[in-house]
Amino acid sequence: MNRPRNLLAGLARSSAGELVETLFSGGACRVERIVSTGQASPPGFWYDQPEDEWVLLLAGSAALLFEDEPEAVSLRPGDALHIPAHRRHRIEWTDPAAPTVWLAIHFRPPAP
Repeated sequence: MNRPRNLLAGLARSSAGELVETLFSGGACRVERIVSTGQASPPGFWYDQPEDEWVLLLAGSAALLFEDEPEAVSLRPGDALHIPAHRRHRIEWTDPAAPTVWLAIHFRPPAP
């Protein structure tokens, strides 16, 4: 029998790094729950992913900076964002006082 799972329950805090848990992986899709507690991308680091990513902020707060934009995008619970493959971005900050919970869906970009 399938039981529902609450993605906001059992949030472990880690000062060492984000906690990434794969919830589903199959075919062209991977779904992750990411828990951040004050983490940010290291100076000079940019994500440059080969797949598209759609993120939904479930709890907490964060800011993402895109290499091609001058200002970071602030995210609050309920905010969602599509990040196309190879669009360079970084985590500027996440809330250090409370867990920031992301639902991230990674998928192959559509064929041209």
